Amino acid sequence: MVQNNLGIAFTFVAYLILMLGIGVVAYKRTNNLSDYILGGRSLGPWTSAISAGASDMSGWLLLGLPGAAYISGISASWIAIGLLIGTWLNWLLVARRLRLYSFKASDSLTLPDFFAKRFRDNSQLLRVISAIFILMFFLFYTSSGLVAGGKLFETVFGYDYSIAVTIGTIAIISYTFFGGFLAVSWTDLIQGLMMAVALLIVPVVAFMDVGSTGAAEALAGQSEHMLSWFRDASTGEALSFVGIVSSLAWGLGYFGQPHILARFAAIRSEADIPAARRIAVTWSALTLVCAIAVGLLGVGFIERDLADGETIFMVMVNAIFHPVIAGVLLAAILAAVMSTADSQLLVSSSALTDDFYKALFRKDASQTELVWVGRFAVIGIAALAYMLALNPESNVLGLVSYAWAGFGAAFGPALIMALYWRRMNQWGALAGIIVGGVTVVLWAEISGGIFDLYEIVPGVILAYIAIVVASLATAPPSDAITAEFDTYDQS
Repeated sequence: MVQNNLGIAFTFVAYLILMLGIGVVAYKRTNNLSDYILGGRSLGPWTSAISAGASDMSGWLLLGLPGAAYISGISASWIAIGLLIGTWLNWLLVARRLRLYSFKASDSLTLPDFFAKRFRDNSQLLRVISAIFILMFFLFYTSSGLVAGGKLFETVFGYDYSIAVTIGTIAIISYTFFGGFLAVSWTDLIQGLMMAVALLIVPVVAFMDVGSTGAAEALAGQSEHMLSWFRDASTGEALSFVGIVSSLAWGLGYFGQPHILARFAAIRSEADIPAARRIAVTWSALTLVCAIAVGLLGVGFIERDLADGETIFMVMVNAIFHPVIAGVLLAAILAAVMSTADSQLLVSSSALTDDFYKALFRKDASQTELVWVGRFAVIGIAALAYMLALNPESNVLGLVSYAWAGFGAAFGPALIMALYWRRMNQWGALAGIIVGGVTVVLWAEISGGIFDLYEIVPGVILAYIAIVVASLATAPPSDAITAEFDTYDQS
């Protein structure tokens, strides 16, 4: 890996300055809490679609997935298939209804706020429990992004790991602190496009260099199973049914990810959603296919004994391109990390500001006060995540997998049912959130046999059961709530 290369360093610095500049512009357009948390519900289809994808995929798209394909072959694609299906269904089933319902439910700004107002939970119990799960899972999720950014700076520039994490954390905090949701969404648009271009260019150039014959020979020379969908090329063993289901089940997580759902609530009009859905699915399909291609074609460039398979994208970029071009492409990894970490920080800040501070302590707080509380909450949460990230042995993919399952099981079933089932009440919502989240936590601690199944599967199943049982076992929602639901449904 090229160390301390001036061309790459210049590109990284220019990129960070651009992100900070966007934060300053967004700062001037942030006047109230709605602006800070949802950008005043003003996102167009391109911004909402690409920022949703960029905040979703993170550095996993440029590091984890290519690395998995490089090691295990095309059998690593099952996760990508699940994610693509989940993306499409999320935009199809959730986006329009959440945009309408969250606005009509007293202009709900956060997911906990929506649940509380949807079921008129004046006790605030539903809101607070939801916010607790958000803060718990996002603390580790955000930390994993900071770890990935630190390893990028460490690998590319040879910085000490702690210094590398510090640089990345300060950069992310800066534009999120000032600009809020608009800064996060605008930067995510740029970052998402950078990710797509980088993932498209690298395999195309690599294929032109190696050629179809050379690529096929390289793959065949490494393992006869590199192009097998049902066998792991690294071990030669057949994939189990549990393994395939666990990979596909990643798609279930989309329905409960607060940082993705925020883009649905923030889109400027329901009329923009069909166009946004097409853009989002196309972007996801392109980037996922190209990420797999990077890993497979990497076999033609790099020996299979690469110490860390997740560095295959970085190694290929440095082997193929001029340092200045390499700097642009490597900045895409930083973009992937930042686009997710900033969204997670903002959602966590929103939960603290709107669902704790305003709901429990300062119901009459001014908009200016709430915006500044949100800004300082970003610093506080980032500081905690930073302290966790200082451990270079942190298991990034394990933390991401755990948090993804936690959100998917805790909020996915509750949101789907809240949007589609008029008989659901606040006790059903509360039961679904608690059962889904707790199941993930407990299931992840057990291994062997059926417990090797990805914890999101039992979490989602049990959450749906809990919602139905608790709702039917308690009093139905009031006529006012069902009438309001019917009004939403006719919109």
